[in-house]
Amino acid sequence: MFPFDDRDGLIWFDGALVPWAEARLHVLTHALHMGGAVFEGIRAYDGQVFLGDAHFQRFTHSAELLGYTIPRSVVELTKATEAVLWANELKDAYIRPLAWRGSESVSVSARRASIHVAIAAWEWPTPAALGKGGNGIKLALAAWRRPRADTAPTASKCSGLYMIGTLARHAANDEGYDDALLLDIDGNIAETTATNIMLVEGKRLVSPVADCFLDSITKRHVFALAIKRGLEVVERKVSLPELCAADEVFVAGTSIEIQPVVQLDGPTVAAQWDVGLLTRDLIGDFQASIRQKGSADSRVRAV
Repeated sequence: MFPFDDRDGLIWFDGALVPWAEARLHVLTHALHMGGAVFEGIRAYDGQVFLGDAHFQRFTHSAELLGYTIPRSVVELTKATEAVLWANELKDAYIRPLAWRGSESVSVSARRASIHVAIAAWEWPTPAALGKGGNGIKLALAAWRRPRADTAPTASKCSGLYMIGTLARHAANDEGYDDALLLDIDGNIAETTATNIMLVEGKRLVSPVADCFLDSITKRHVFALAIKRGLEVVERKVSLPELCAADEVFVAGTSIEIQPVVQLDGPTVAAQWDVGLLTRDLIGDFQASIRQKGSADSRVRAV
């Protein structure tokens, strides 16, 4: 495996482009000990940052939920991202902004810690780009559950909260599944380890309300595409039996765009779905939308 700390290219680090291998932290960095980093996953298509404003606004809000302020505006972060794409000669790329508290403290309290920001980008083809966009994935029901919003900053894309996803994904992979599905504390459907899940019920698109997990920007874009197709879009609590009874199921997120779900297994559940026509249509709509000419900002406003 090609490690991420030893690659060619440049990373934007606290206001300057630095060689990839020099973008490093000290072992006593607060975020490494206390899990308070925030990040985003963004895509660039044809050299344009897709839904950039929405992602950077959420990036800023994530930090605020953790008690600190990103020391850069959305405009500055956008320009920095464009510089990273240009410097690395990238057209289609995955972009990872990251912010964290520095090494001035390793105790729980870190009010005086400096805030650092970095942006990296690299080639990471989506399933669709690899010709696998219609391939269905298999999910295992996770033993771990998403915490209530009054027990963790669940609306923040916070690094510490992703340990639950790591544990659930590893357990699912060990059993031969692609990913894991997590429930909320009451036993309703939440999300997978890194994507939001959606159900097709006739001409209705249903997704669990994001009250204990991250609200997906990609999902919002898919909602807009579904509405253009004349579908009803609903967000509400979704039970496990409702999910199993759905006509089609798919997941959405920056890393995978849209992927169908064909199987879910767990101690008390076993369900299968075909890769349905509506899911295929939305995959096609999504691919058309990311290749539209025009500014990325106009596409953000459209959703």
